[in-house]
Amino acid sequence: MSAAAVQVVSPTAVEKPAAPENPEKEDPRWRPVLGLSGELTVELPLPRFKVADFLNLQAGSVIPTYWRVTHDVPLRVNGTLIGWGEFEGASHRLAVRLTELA
Repeated sequence: MSAAAVQVVSPTAVEKPAAPENPEKEDPRWRPVLGLSGELTVELPLPRFKVADFLNLQAGSVIPTYWRVTHDVPLRVNGTLIGWGEFEGASHRLAVRLTELA
C-alpha cells in the first residue's frame, strides 16, 4: 500500500452559547423528537485505499491509516457532520470522546 499524507482541517472555532444540559426540560418543542433514532458514524478516511488493497484483505490484516493520533476524526449523524472526536479506550472497549461541535 502506498503511503498517504492526510491533513485534517477543522473549521475555525466560533463562540456558541452554552447549550442547556437537558434541552427537553428547557424547551418542550424537543419532546416529540427525543425518541427518534439516528446513526452516529465515526469516519476514518483512507484516501489512497485501492481495490487491490481491498482484495488482499484477510482475517488479521492491519490496515495502515496514515492518520495522526493527535488529529480528531469526523463524527456524523445520519450523514451530517456534527463535530469531531478522538478515539480512546473505555472499559476494554473502543470509545470516541467528543472534542468539538461543528
